[in-house]
Amino acid sequence: MRVTIVENTRITHHGQVGVALHEAAARIEILRPWAGEPLPATLASDALVVFGGEQSALADDTHPYLPQLARLMADAAGAGKAVLGVCLGAQLFARGLGARNVLGTAPEFGWCEVTRSDVPDPLLGALPRSFPIFQWHSDTFTLPPGATRLAGSAQAENQSFRFGRAGYATQFHFEASRAVVADWSREFPDLVERLSPGWHAAHPALAAGPGLQADAHGLALARAWVGLIG
Repeated sequence: MRVTIVENTRITHHGQVGVALHEAAARIEILRPWAGEPLPATLASDALVVFGGEQSALADDTHPYLPQLARLMADAAGAGKAVLGVCLGAQLFARGLGARNVLGTAPEFGWCEVTRSDVPDPLLGALPRSFPIFQWHSDTFTLPPGATRLAGSAQAENQSFRFGRAGYATQFHFEASRAVVADWSREFPDLVERLSPGWHAAHPALAAGPGLQADAHGLALARAWVGLIG
């Protein structure tokens, strides 16, 4: 299988998604449009993954490629290809499908509880009704027309949706294993402390508790999505 991964920021961990792709011997193409690399007009590979970034989904002035990326995601999902948008990627997917992006109203950071809907789904269906998973965002989005809502949280009603055969958005960072979170904490120590005062002191206990559970949930989600690429 051939998979295109779009990175939207300097430090991008593929995490659990990368583990599952390598298990499947996927051939991976990495695009970095934030650094000036062009996006294709149409997706030639079998699947598309779009990861997060510090910009908003409406930051066209500083990241002028965002409208094209949103369209690419929507077009690929509409063609029946497997698409995965994580955090900013989820917000862009929603934008491409005609939803409204809502900025600065839904801050979440750390391992937070997400509750899945009762809708049967091959990606989220195997998870507990409520599960801890890592979050780092302040923006959210409305449910796109034609999409199926799969999960929500107290802060963000639309945490995950499905569109088409295998188009998925997750506001939460299920790719973020405990190793990824530890690296983010080292790389951005002052920022994470502002987002969650006392984070560095609490991090070891959190990693051993909800972080351990989130690792298992994240890898299960990653493997399930890779299994839908076909």
